[in-house]
Amino acid sequence: MKNHSVVSEFILLGLSVDSQTQALLFVLFLIIYLLTLMGNLMLLLVIRVDSHLHIPMYFFLGQLSFLDLCHSSVTVPKLLENLLSEKKTISVEGCMAQVFFVFATGGTESCLLTVMAYDRYVAISSPLLYGQLMNRELCMGLVCGSWGLAFLDALINILVALNLDFCEAQNIHHFSCELPSLYPLSCSDVSASFTALLCSSLLHFFGNFLLIFFSYVRILFTILSISSTSGRSKAFSTCSSHLTAVSFFYGSGLLRYLMPNSGPTQELIFSLQYSVVTPMLNPLIYSLKNKEVKAAVRRMLRKGF
Repeated sequence: MKNHSVVSEFILLGLSVDSQTQALLFVLFLIIYLLTLMGNLMLLLVIRVDSHLHIPMYFFLGQLSFLDLCHSSVTVPKLLENLLSEKKTISVEGCMAQVFFVFATGGTESCLLTVMAYDRYVAISSPLLYGQLMNRELCMGLVCGSWGLAFLDALINILVALNLDFCEAQNIHHFSCELPSLYPLSCSDVSASFTALLCSSLLHFFGNFLLIFFSYVRILFTILSISSTSGRSKAFSTCSSHLTAVSFFYGSGLLRYLMPNSGPTQELIFSLQYSVVTPMLNPLIYSLKNKEVKAAVRRMLRKGF
C-alpha cells in the first residue's frame, strides 16, 4: 500500500471569510436557532398540556417538533462556534458523527411526513373510524418504525463511508459535514459510498415522497366526492400545513442529496434551507395555519403557563 498522511481533522470554511460578515451571520443564525428552540418547545408544551390536542394528528406533530429540535441542534451550534472562532476545525470522528445524525434525523423526518400524510388520508376518508384506525399502538409503531428505518439507513451509509481514506485535503467548503462534501477530499475510491448514498436517497427519500404523493391523490379524490363546498374547504384546510411543511423539506433536502455535484452556492442554500430555516418555520406553519393550535395557545396563556 502507498504511504500517505492521515488527516485527523477537517476545516469547515463555512459561509464567509470576512469577519464582519461572520459577525452578522452569527447574530442571524443565533436568532434563528433561538426561535427554533422556542417555537418547537412551545408547540410540544401546548400539545402536551391541552387535552383537545390529544389526537393522532397532534401526536405526530409533537414528534415533528422534537425532530426539528434534534435536526437543527446537530448542525447549528457548530456553525455558530465556527462563525466566532478563527480555527474552524472539526475532527474526522466528529465529522462522521455529524454526517450520521444529519442523515438519521433527516431520514426520520422524511418518514414522519409520510406517516402524517397517511394520517390525513384516514382522517378525511374515514372520519367516523379515525380514532379506531389510528389507535395509540399503531401511532407508536409508525413513529418507532420511522426512527428505526432512518437510523438503519444512516448506519449503512456511515459504515460504508468509514472505509474512505482522507489524505492531505482538509478544507470542506460547507458549514457542516455531509457526505457529498466529503467526497472531493477523499484519496480513495468513493464509488461504493456514492452508490449507497444515491440508492438510499432514491429508496428512502424519493420513496417516501411517492407515498406522500399517492396519499394526496387519494385525499384529492375523497375531497372531490364531498358534496358540500364547506366540507371540501374544511378538508383542504386540514392538509394545508402538512403540504407546506412537505414542500419546504423536499424542496431542499431531496435536491441536496439527489444532486451531490451541484455548485457550492446551491449546496449551501439547500442545506441552510432544510437544516437551519425549515426547523424554525414548521412550528410557525402549524401555529398560523391551524385554528386548533392557536386556540390551544390562547387557552394555555390564559391559564398562566
